[in-house]
Amino acid sequence: MGERALRRAVFLDRDGVINRPLVRGGKPYPPLRLEEFEIYPDAQESCARLKAAGLALVVITNQPEVGRGVQSREVVEAMHATMCAALPIDRVEVCYDSGDVEFYKPATGMLRRAAAELALDLEVGFLVGDRWRDIDCGHAAGCVTIWIDRGYDEPLRQAPDFRTDSLGGAVEIILRVCG
Repeated sequence: MGERALRRAVFLDRDGVINRPLVRGGKPYPPLRLEEFEIYPDAQESCARLKAAGLALVVITNQPEVGRGVQSREVVEAMHATMCAALPIDRVEVCYDSGDVEFYKPATGMLRRAAAELALDLEVGFLVGDRWRDIDCGHAAGCVTIWIDRGYDEPLRQAPDFRTDSLGGAVEIILRVCG
């Protein structure tokens, strides 16, 4: 039996990349209620352009509020259902426990699991995120990293490969790199 050809993918953080986070004191927080879940206006066109270019789209998100008992898993899953109905997402990977050393970003477990199940090549993949955990995760997995600077009061720990201020800007970078 032959090996499957590996595909190129874009790994997208959720809060701050796909949807608007709640920002308090310069720090971003995920929406806690479905009514607060607001997909950014450029997300639909941005994701459609990536899909049209033949890229797999995987959302990777830490949702530790569930593990802490602040939010229910059902609400997070309803947000993901809303997101997947609006956007051409191939897979959603979620880590609910900040103590999970294999899957909680900056660990690479969510990327590796999606890569194995969808036949994705991490070394030619992209990770788009708005926080240091995303950029560190992408570097550790061998992806090209693109940081969306939302102006949070939170420094990066490693320099991203590219910087922009929106998902649309990240798409421009990705399509240029893919040639």
